[in-house]
Parts: sequence; structure tokens; C-alpha cells
Amino acid sequence: MQHRTLGKQGLTVSAMGYGSMGTVVGYGASDDTESVAAIRRAHDLGVTFFDTAEMYGWGEGEKLLGRAVAPFRDEVVIATKFGFTPGYGTDSRPEHIREVVEASLRNLGVDSIDLLYQHRVDPAVPIEDVVAAMAEFVDAGKVRYLGLSEATPEVIRKAHAVHPISALQTEYSIFAPDAEPLFPLLEELGIGFVAYSPLARGFLTGAAKPAHEYDSGDFRSHVPWWHADNYEANTHIVDQLTELATAAGITVSQLALAWTLAQRDDIVPIPGSRNPDRVAQNIAAADIALTAADLARIAAIAPTGGHGGRGTPSPWL
Repeated sequence: MQHRTLGKQGLTVSAMGYGSMGTVVGYGASDDTESVAAIRRAHDLGVTFFDTAEMYGWGEGEKLLGRAVAPFRDEVVIATKFGFTPGYGTDSRPEHIREVVEASLRNLGVDSIDLLYQHRVDPAVPIEDVVAAMAEFVDAGKVRYLGLSEATPEVIRKAHAVHPISALQTEYSIFAPDAEPLFPLLEELGIGFVAYSPLARGFLTGAAKPAHEYDSGDFRSHVPWWHADNYEANTHIVDQLTELATAAGITVSQLALAWTLAQRDDIVPIPGSRNPDRVAQNIAAADIALTAADLARIAAIAPTGGHGGRGTPSPWL
């Protein structure tokens, strides 16, 4: 497994990470035993970067990840996030941050969090106050590096002026390329990029179903890519990508992940799967080098991403 550097503060992680949201929420019924096996398989295959959040089951996701990585905790980088409320509002008041981070440490069963993100910008709290509260944990040795998620250029600049930001996490994939306007700023400030949902929430696996075939609690049933007026066009994109992948002897998922890795040297995708075999398949994409012709063909197939949008507003656009 190759490694990549996020930011200029010394944070180095595996080129492919693991996103654990689906182990507890968002994608239908889960199985803790299978999820733990998937996380440990990822580690066995060289993954050192594991991502979770308070919001993922309101502590249950952190507990599961903590149990899974406990045997090799010192060999991995653990990232978690704060800032959502159970009603999907935002709360980044400093006093709340302090409560959440202490709870995350307990849930994970660790003495320190390697990378702490603000999950979403809170318009009610100045980002300078948010980062100052986050930095208190760095000073106390309870957090090593700081990050933001889905933040605007203005917020990123203001945050970075208070304390160095090592990583910005934002959705990014062939279907969701809208984070690209942020890349020049990240390069200027020396901030790495963590791509969540690099498989477009599963659409880029070739296993997507129409929205009505998912349970109402499944996140995908509400994402515009799956809506009836977009589904057929998006399926056509995946069919064309699958043809390209098949010709190269890889899966469409591996093609999508290799595309993400090819965009910048400081991008780290964090696909998530509860199936150990699919985890292994995803990790194998880290060794795939796409040609210039492959990248040009992908750009021609999906010049503006998926049809219908990703369902999360991009505040920088």
C-alpha cells in the first residue's frame, strides 16, 4: 500500500482509507460482526486510515470502529467528526465541542484522536471560535491534527489562520466533481483532501437499483441520482464506464477509485463497505494506474458528473 501526506503538519496515511458510516447507518441493515471483519480485512491489506463520526449512530459507529481497531490501534490513524445535531442541524458551540470530543474519546476507547473534523460549518458560531476550541485538544495532546468538512473557501482561510488545517473532507467522485474549484486553494494553503463517497454512494459499483427498491431509511432512496428522472441517464453513464473498466480487466468500482486517486497526489478516498471481499476489491484499486486515454474517456462519458446532483448543497458554488 502506498501512502499519501495530508497537509504539512506530518499526517501520513494509506493512499486508500476506509469510511465507516455504512457500518451503522444510512445503507440498510448492518451486521456488526461482518463490519468488524471488513475493517480488520482493510487493515490486513494495508489501510491505516479509518474514518467515523459522532453522527454515525450517535456514538455507536465510534464504538464499533474502536473495537475493530483495538488490536492494532497504534498502527492506524483514526478520524472522527463533530457538529451535527440529531435533527441534522448544526452545533459547534465551543462548550458542545468539548463535550462531544470527550465522548468520542470514550466511545473509541483511545487516549487521542488522530484527526478531528468539524463535520459541517455552523453559521451561528464563528469558525475562529470553533477552531480555537478544537486546538485546545491539540494542546492537551488529545487530538493530533485538525480538519474541516464541506467548508467554503472563506471558512477554510479563516480556520487555517487560527490553527493549521491538515485535511478537508468533501464528497468527490466521477459523479460528484464539484469540489474541484476548491483544489487551488487547498494547494495554496497546503491542505490535503479526503474524498468521501468516492463510489457515489454505491451508484459507481454497478449495483444501483431504482430509488423505490430501497428501504425508506436507506439514504440512497432520497439522493437525486436515484430519482426517476435521473436514474436511467446515470445508469447509462455507469454502463459506459463498466465497458471501459472491463476492457482494462478491472471492475467499475476500481475504475472509479483509481480515477479519484489520479486527480491529485494528496487525495485520499475513503470508500466504505461492510463486505470484506468488496473491501479487498476496493483496496486493490490503489495499485491501478489509469492511462491518459482512460482519463480522457471518463471525462467524455461524465463531463459534468452524475445527473441530478449529490443531494448535499455545495456552498462554494
